[in-house]
Amino acid sequence: MLAYGTMPNAPDPADIASPGSQMNRLVEIMRILRSPDGCPWDREQTLDSLRPYIVEETYEVLEAIETLDTSALRDELGDLLLEVVFAAQICAEDGYFTITDALTAVCDKLVRRHPHVFDAETDAQTGNPVQSTADVRLRWEAIKAHERKAIGKTASALGSLPTALPALLRAYRMGRRAATVGFDWDHTPEVVAKVHEELAELEAAVRNGKTDAIAEELGDLLLAVANLGRHHGVEPEGALRRANEKFARRFQELERRLAARGHTLEKATRNEMEAEWNRIKITAQSS
Repeated sequence: MLAYGTMPNAPDPADIASPGSQMNRLVEIMRILRSPDGCPWDREQTLDSLRPYIVEETYEVLEAIETLDTSALRDELGDLLLEVVFAAQICAEDGYFTITDALTAVCDKLVRRHPHVFDAETDAQTGNPVQSTADVRLRWEAIKAHERKAIGKTASALGSLPTALPALLRAYRMGRRAATVGFDWDHTPEVVAKVHEELAELEAAVRNGKTDAIAEELGDLLLAVANLGRHHGVEPEGALRRANEKFARRFQELERRLAARGHTLEKATRNEMEAEWNRIKITAQSS
């Protein structure tokens, strides 16, 4: 154990009203934690070992947003930022880049991809003024495609979407990207018809009982549903999370009500469970 006299001191809080000073403080704390006199656990971490923590913190941010818990959101955003700084510190130690490089890159990117805000005179010369959110998305994707081409990458509208995204979210964003170049249905009823078409194909695969075909058709149906959500401005990953939570609440209420009558799910009949489930739904809808 280190003697107290040789232990590094945490940086002073400094000006708590300044985001920059607190960012510097966080970076310095992480540098100390990763130093020879720092924390053994922090020193052992690698980019690969941080991956589950980054995912976990991201979902905790999403949960705080969905529950409108702004106090929790403040803390979870801080935790997510910690993971960002942690990963950047590891990269700095390995000589790849620093957190300053990452911050510079994102600042430069935001300015470069918003010429209608930061370079209005040059933007006006393009003859395609930005007047709506749709215009912004088109301009953003066009600039991204130009950037990718400039560094020798394939200029695909889908090229930069991470394959590690949750599948429903990736489906939603692929549809949105494709739509920016005109590959989309013109009207929502066409998307609804596509959902029905894919459902019919899934039903046929189920009748045939071929697992591979069922998996393929189920995937096609989910993709169509994700696009239907997109046409209505509904992000399907969030919609499914909310549906999961609703099911969990109702299922736990079902367990509670059966237990109050001395029953368990295992001993209750299908009709008993269905009747109680419908009563729970009615209660939820009327509250």
